[in-house]
Amino acid sequence: MAKGPIYRVKFRRRREAKTDYRKRLRLLSSGKPRLVARKTLNHCIAQIVLYDEKGDKTVVSAHSKELVKLGYKGHTGNLPSAYLTGYLLGKKALAKGYTEAVLDTGLHRATKGNAIFAILKGALDAGMEIPHGEEILPSEDRIRGEHIKAYAEMLKEQDEERYKKQFSKYLEKGLEPEKLPEHFEEIKAKIDSMF
Repeated sequence: MAKGPIYRVKFRRRREAKTDYRKRLRLLSSGKPRLVARKTLNHCIAQIVLYDEKGDKTVVSAHSKELVKLGYKGHTGNLPSAYLTGYLLGKKALAKGYTEAVLDTGLHRATKGNAIFAILKGALDAGMEIPHGEEILPSEDRIRGEHIKAYAEMLKEQDEERYKKQFSKYLEKGLEPEKLPEHFEEIKAKIDSMF
């Protein structure tokens, strides 16, 4: 708490742990649009945002719910859906004339291979130019969902009941988790055919 006669109150969004203003200032000083990548427990959100004095303006947006409309049957909060969300955003951004951006991770930790960097990888593969380090991106196997496939196969062999419980949502939607990499490629092809 404050000690002494002079104390400067921090900005409200900083007090609420919603905005890191030093990081935001560095991103804005680049003069480029920001690729704002956010991950919740069940969804991934990607946006191209432009700075404006009256408030930031979102010019392009993609949400993992849009993948469901394209026929995606997997979980919308995992690594393959994060990549597809970034890929969809990249294609939309290029169609509107936005070819470059800087990555804005917000208050998310920069952990190697996480969903935020899967969104980045999707935007890069769509054709956008975003400064990054190659070592931070997730591997192609994880992006395609090979790790989910391997886990599902192992679980199916060892404990059929647990397999059905663990992947109940996949099975309800009519997707066997072992076929996730093929399903991933189908959805990626649908996104390509849209643009």
